[in-house]
Amino acid sequence: MSDKQPTRIPTAINLHSKSRLLAIEFSDGASFRLPCEYLRVFAKAKEVRTLDHPVTGKESVNITNIEPQGQYAVRLTFDDGHDSSIYSWDTLYELGVHQEENWRAYQESLEKIGYTPGQEGTGEGPRRIRLLYFTYLVKQLQKESEEVEIPTSVTDVTSLIEWLRRRNPDQAHLYREGSFQVTVNKQFSEPFTRIEGGDEVALIPTSPNAPTKK
Repeated sequence: MSDKQPTRIPTAINLHSKSRLLAIEFSDGASFRLPCEYLRVFAKAKEVRTLDHPVTGKESVNITNIEPQGQYAVRLTFDDGHDSSIYSWDTLYELGVHQEENWRAYQESLEKIGYTPGQEGTGEGPRRIRLLYFTYLVKQLQKESEEVEIPTSVTDVTSLIEWLRRRNPDQAHLYREGSFQVTVNKQFSEPFTRIEGGDEVALIPTSPNAPTKK
């Protein structure tokens, strides 16, 4: 174990399992949302670093355990069985700062070997979710719930709400930002919470009065 003192200290580490994201805030005010796939393919374990090809097939990998390593790092356990990588605070900070360029380089390395993300999976057909409505939404939409097939553009809560606004422009004002809360599978969500087939999404207004058209 290294005795090197970290130069950056995290003030909060939160795993968003549904979205497969590790959110980290640091004492200097920097904050990052690091996808589990990104952390897995850039793992520091020797068996990963010494590969002569990029890690593939980790599009759906998730973190199952975060184990502190003294005061300087965490060991992340992934649901594909990988548990030998230790991420120091400085490593996580650098992965956050350089996330965009690292990911671009990784995508380029996949192209070089002819790998298409998702090709090792089983493939995904039409995705259907159940929408639940409350208070004024029930009256305005004339339904308490519905099952809908969502397009490929819908990947998270933000894109779902955007799609609902476009689906019926005359009712777009009902989905005005800040006028309701969203739960996914009975858990309050973040804008980046992932939406997948089979999910139950509830829209819960924060006021008894419906927004008016502007």
